[in-house]
Amino acid sequence: MNLYLGSIIFIIGMCGVFLRPKYFIGILFSFELLILSIIINFIISSIVLDDILGQIYSIFILAIAASESAIGLALVIQYYRLRGGISIDLIKLLKA
Repeated sequence: MNLYLGSIIFIIGMCGVFLRPKYFIGILFSFELLILSIIINFIISSIVLDDILGQIYSIFILAIAASESAIGLALVIQYYRLRGGISIDLIKLLKA
């Protein structure tokens, strides 16, 4: 039953990435949801299997996710300063 929680959060994150690809901050938050759902699944499976290795992996993944979001937000700030907005139009980027 608890693995359903991670799966639902993963599906919500995927919907956020593919249904709203125009907003960069929304994409970053959706990626964070994806990573957190994977962490939840690691923790639940490590509890069920009585193994500490999944919890150790979760700590490492969480540290990497924190650094990824910090770099992503720094890129958003620089993009905003350069362009004056953070709205992304992928069709214009692909044509250029």
